[in-house]
Amino acid sequence: MTNKKIELLAPAGDIEKLKTAIIYGADAVYFGGELFSLRAGAGNLSIDEIKEAMEFIHEHDAKGYMTINIYPHNDDIPPLKAYLEKIKDIPIDAFLVSDPGVMTIVKGIIPDAEIHISTQANTTNYMTAAFWVEQMG
Repeated sequence: MTNKKIELLAPAGDIEKLKTAIIYGADAVYFGGELFSLRAGAGNLSIDEIKEAMEFIHEHDAKGYMTINIYPHNDDIPPLKAYLEKIKDIPIDAFLVSDPGVMTIVKGIIPDAEIHISTQANTTNYMTAAFWVEQMG
C-alpha cells in the first residue's frame, strides 16, 4: 500500500471564497469559469479572475482545479474550443470533466492538462470506471 497524502479540496465559488479557502488551509480548490460549468449559480470566475486565482493559489503552495463539466451539445463545441484557447496558458493544475468529448477537446488544446473525472460523470459501475482508466492512460 502506498502512503498517499489526503488532499483537502474545497469549492471556491467566487474569488473571495477561493482565497478564504486557501488561507484557512485547503490544499486545493475547484472553481468554474463563466462558461461550461454545471455550477452556473456558484459565482464563477472570469478569465482575469482565473489568472488572479491561480497566481494566489500557487503563491500559497496549493492547487487549483477548474470545472469544465458540462454535457455539451454540438453547438457548444466551437465556443468551448475558443474558450480553452483563451485559457490554455493559465497554469491551471487540473480540469474536472464529466464528458469524454470534453476530455478529448481539453487534451487536444492543452496536451499536458491533468484531467480529473467530475462527480457529475456518474461513474457507478466497473465498466464505466474501466472506460475512464483506459481513456486517461
